[in-house]
Amino acid sequence: MTKYEITQENYEELVTKSEKPVLLDFWATWCGPCRMVSPVLDEIAEENENLVLGKINVDEQGALAAQFRIVSIPTMILMDHGEQVEKVIGYRPKEELKELLGI
Repeated sequence: MTKYEITQENYEELVTKSEKPVLLDFWATWCGPCRMVSPVLDEIAEENENLVLGKINVDEQGALAAQFRIVSIPTMILMDHGEQVEKVIGYRPKEELKELLGI
C-alpha cells in the first residue's frame, strides 16, 4: 500500500503526476466519522496495489479543501491522472465505498 499525507506543496507530484489512481481522503482529527472511515480506506488501499491513498487534513490544508469545495467531511475523491473520477461524502461501509468508487 502506498499512503501519503498530501499538502499543497506535494499535490502536483503525488496526485496530478501519479501513474496510479489516487484516493484522496479529506479528514480532520476532531471528526468522528473520519476516524471511523480511516481504517476502512487503509484496508481498501492494501487490497488494491494499483491505488494510492492520499490523506488531506482540512485544518492544515485549507487551500486544497477549498480547491475541491469540501464542505463536509469525510469526503473521499478518486483521482486518475489528475482528474476527479468519483466523489463520496460521509462514512460508508467498506463494500459500499468500493462499489461507489468503482474499485
